[in-house]
Parts: sequence; structure tokens; C-alpha cells
Amino acid sequence: MLDWDDLRFFLALARHGTLSAAARVLHVSQSTVGRRLTSLEATLAVRLLNRTPDGYVLTLAGSAVRVQAERLEAEVLALERDISGRDTRLRGLVRVTCAETIGAHILAPSFARLNASYPDVMIELIPNPRELSLSMREADISVRSRQPEQHDLVLRRIGGIAFGLYATSEYLREHGTPDPDDGCSGHRLITQLEDTQEMTQVAWLTEMASRATVVLQTSSHEAAVLAAANGGGLACLARFRADAEARLIRIPVSVTPPSADILLLVHKDNRDTPRIRAVLTHITECIQEFGPILQPRDVADHEVRAVAGQP
Repeated sequence: MLDWDDLRFFLALARHGTLSAAARVLHVSQSTVGRRLTSLEATLAVRLLNRTPDGYVLTLAGSAVRVQAERLEAEVLALERDISGRDTRLRGLVRVTCAETIGAHILAPSFARLNASYPDVMIELIPNPRELSLSMREADISVRSRQPEQHDLVLRRIGGIAFGLYATSEYLREHGTPDPDDGCSGHRLITQLEDTQEMTQVAWLTEMASRATVVLQTSSHEAAVLAAANGGGLACLARFRADAEARLIRIPVSVTPPSADILLLVHKDNRDTPRIRAVLTHITECIQEFGPILQPRDVADHEVRAVAGQP
């Protein structure tokens, strides 16, 4: 008899290609994923996935099973959303996915206040540079800066994030003030990997510094901040985070880096669930409260002094 959990594990492995990636998504061990696959293949008496040096790939039988399993998955998820949407209790788990820096420096500290108001609501905070699927119940709420590809979501812009160009004073003394007219020749760049939330800012930086050398790419904004703060090079960073890093100074530029929207997303079937609604309201209020920090309008005098090498 087929076990839905076995199918769920099979789908995760088919989508993500490796035991480790599937295990992270499912919050289980790699051995559990492998055991579930073996169980499903034994039940169906057919091999569904072949292991290759580049990961697991579907067999012909596996491709057919995936089509049927995804159809079943869609029905199960629709049922879960329908039942969850009728839950009138202010208790239970709410999964929130967001960009790492927003999660660590804005949302996580604020959730203590949320817990004081709703002690029976538990938050699972999932900082992730890539978009998790709300339709697949990988998360209940998403706080992002990029428009989603999913079409069954409710989206609201709740704020924005200003960016700036940063480096340390030591780095600037060694390499000089970056000159966009020269493509910042002789400079080093710290950028984000493709398919992360900050590709618009990466495009701005690489266009402005077209003759600079990229020395580090990362999916972690926090890693970029710390790399720049240790003299690694120029980086386009969120001002609310980089301005708080004493070792970094913001470099005046003629063309301001593009800002990023802060978008709040929830699946349309879940938006009225009381515990999810409470968390949505809390996140909105939190982001709006931090508005002047997330999008500062000032130009600090110390930045100009620091770039000029003055104390």
C-alpha cells in the first residue's frame, strides 16, 4: 500500500537532486530520505531515481510517478490550506521565510514582543536567500524584495531598503577612491550569487565597477558585510546593516544604488487564518517602525571625511 509520506520524500529528492538538499527542505536526516525512497521503490517494485555524480535523476518510471505524485500533492495541500484556513484559534506554528539580514536584525528581535501578545503562537523563522514555496507549504509567510513567480499569493509592499557602496578606510587608502568613470579599475568587488534577492544591486555594482575584479561571491548578505568590514573590497550593502558596522564607511557616488522593496506574501487560502493574520500584522508594524532606519535619507558627514582620509 502506498504511503503518502514516501511520495512526499520522493518528490523532494526529485526536485532538489541530492539527499542533503532534500533533507534540508524536509527537516530530516539524509538517511531518512534514502530510507523513504527505498520503501517507495520496494512498494512499487520499480526504480524511480538513478544516482549519478551530479545527483539523483528520474528514470522513465520515476517521471511517470512524479506526475501522479504532484497531482496528489496539489490535492493534499489544497485540503490542508482549506482546513488550516478554518482554524479560528490563535495558536500553532507559523513558518516565516525571509532574507537573512532582515530575519536576523529586524524580525527575530521583534518576535519576543509577538510572543508576549500571543504566547501560543510559535514562529519558525527560515532565513533563506532563495524563495520558498508558500503553495507547497514550505512556509506560511514570506518577506522578500522580489516579485514572486507563484500566482496564488497575496502580496503587499510594506517598506523598502536603501543600499550604499561600502569599504573600510584602510582599503580605500590602499586602493584609492573608486572612480566610476574609469570602471573602478584596480578595485576588488564583493557581490551576491545569482538567483538571490539582491541581483538588482549586484547589476548596479558590476556596471559601475566594470573594470574591477570580483574576488568574492556569496548568497549571504551578512557574509558580504563581514568580508567588506575586514577589508575584502567594495560591496553594495543594505544601509541599515552596513551603517551599524563601525569598520565600514559609505562611499558617496553620483548614482545612488537602487533600493529594494520589502514585500509581504501569504497564500490566498491562509491570509485569514487568525494566527497567520496576527503574524502578518506584527511583521507589517515592525517593518514600518524601522522605516527611517531601513530607508535613511541623510548623508553622513563622517563618510566624506573618511573617504578623504581625515579623522
